[in-house]
Amino acid sequence: MDYAHKFAPVSGEEGIVASSAYTAGRRVADIAIEEAGEWAAKDGHVVWIGLLEPSRELLLRVQAQFNLHDLAIEDAEHPHQRPKLEQYGDALFIVARTAQLIERRVIFGETHLFVGKGYIVSVRHGPSTSYASVRQHWESCPHSLAKGEDFVLYAILDFIVDNYMPVLEQLEYEVEEIEDKVLVRPMTATDIERLYMMRRDLLRLRNAALPLVEVCRRLTSADLPQIQAAMHPLFRDVTDHIRTVQEKIDSLREVLAFAFEASLLVGQSQETAISKKLASWAAILAVPTALAGIYGMNFNDMPELRMEYGYPMVLSAIIATCTFLYWRFRKNGWL
Repeated sequence: MDYAHKFAPVSGEEGIVASSAYTAGRRVADIAIEEAGEWAAKDGHVVWIGLLEPSRELLLRVQAQFNLHDLAIEDAEHPHQRPKLEQYGDALFIVARTAQLIERRVIFGETHLFVGKGYIVSVRHGPSTSYASVRQHWESCPHSLAKGEDFVLYAILDFIVDNYMPVLEQLEYEVEEIEDKVLVRPMTATDIERLYMMRRDLLRLRNAALPLVEVCRRLTSADLPQIQAAMHPLFRDVTDHIRTVQEKIDSLREVLAFAFEASLLVGQSQETAISKKLASWAAILAVPTALAGIYGMNFNDMPELRMEYGYPMVLSAIIATCTFLYWRFRKNGWL
């Protein structure tokens, strides 16, 4: 077999990350886009093309090689699609959402996948981890890569789902810090804003991950001849990973909700304690205030005004009453 193009460098054209042909799980050539259709038609060969935010012109060139559907190309050109699987003739079009934590916010990207006999094309938009590590890993396992384009599809989807976990682990670390602080002091406005943003990011991550369960379910159905039956357990494994991500997200969202409620309770408890102290001191001060107010009215004919020991008796009564009230409030935990 003529491999004149074997490992010839890709042109370096903008938007093309990799474009290679494989047989028996081994990379036999780095090819130009215009050669992709010819290589994919060869028996036992698989073409794997990776694109990063390609132009419309580049997408049309890829479309011409594999006879891709116009609607799928239109979706791939414009991101912000919901995760889904569409079947166009003999080809599958799959949309998956990627996620990265950038400056404490979850930022989403998209990967669009075209899968057909002898080829798979991945189109990345927005922030996402490069699939170069996926390619390098499975190139070192040619026995697995030899299973075909549906195995490459599994490898990419599994990589996308696995990359949700580092995002969740970083968020979990921050959630634990919030838990540690919430019982010490009430949340500030900044803390509450951060908590709200985290809950919203987790909800968006859940909405990005969960639709892949339906995608994987369809990939394991007998309605898609593009997927070999031997691959069904692998896609079910991806579904299990998605369920794990879902449980992790739901758990973190519940913890954040409990943290917010606990912060409110701590704040209310502190406000109640302050109110009790103020009420206690107000009651204690009310005694001398009342007596001083009564005997400060300056009427000529008031009882006890000319008592020899009236002044020390009044002071003693004030001190005794205030001391008793202080002891009582202290005993009840108000002071």
